[in-house]
Amino acid sequence: MPGAGDADGLTVGQVATRLGVTVRALHHWDEIGLARPSLRTAAGYRLYTAGDLERLHRIVVYREIGLGLDRIGALLDDPATDVPGALRAQRAQVTERIERLQQLGTGLDRMIDAHERGLLLTAEQQAAIFGPDWDPDWPAQARRRYGDTAQWRQYAERAATRSPEEWQAVAEAMGELERALGDAMDAGVAPGSPEAERLVERHREVFASYFPLTRQMQVCLGRMYETDLGFAAHYDGVRAGLATWFRRIIDADARAHGIDPDTAAWQ
Repeated sequence: MPGAGDADGLTVGQVATRLGVTVRALHHWDEIGLARPSLRTAAGYRLYTAGDLERLHRIVVYREIGLGLDRIGALLDDPATDVPGALRAQRAQVTERIERLQQLGTGLDRMIDAHERGLLLTAEQQAAIFGPDWDPDWPAQARRRYGDTAQWRQYAERAATRSPEEWQAVAEAMGELERALGDAMDAGVAPGSPEAERLVERHREVFASYFPLTRQMQVCLGRMYETDLGFAAHYDGVRAGLATWFRRIIDADARAHGIDPDTAAWQ
């Protein structure tokens, strides 16, 4: 608040500097009648008094706690206004905003963590959800390999908001798909057949839990499933020869949609 030694006759620029507001704001408050300078010079320039400055200090405080200018005017000028009640209501709103910002901060922390770690689950949770053969170092390996790609960012953003129960549902959906693939191979389902195409489409739908998968990207995955030792061992563990059969039905589906598997790229 202004002290007793404040002299009358402060210019708009001087007041703006003292209060940390813009000259434009002071002119606006003057125009709407919220805070008008009380003095004028002989040349017609307006000057603020100590009383004006005290009112301006209150306006600045009320504005900083989030009150609108109309509400501020009522608090300052309407004797019927319940000032403590209005301030309590504003405090309640501020408390709600603080809680929302804290929740936002928590969400941002999880997003940062997901981008850096890939999977916000403990090693014990990962083993329980994905099975004992799961390598808890896989997310770190994937980040080192794919961390600068759009797909990693999409994956991380999904991972940041996914609960262990939701990850369990993803794992179960993928497990059901793999069993269906094995059963189809055992039944002699031919690449390019309607049933094989439905399985390829189902794979894209299930895989979308990680990030959207185009047919060209799916072809690239099919190659990796067959040639990468870890993936090949996983699929061949479901059924002997499944990795190669899976790649073949993906390639046949791609050809049916005008994509040459030999030239397909990650796009």
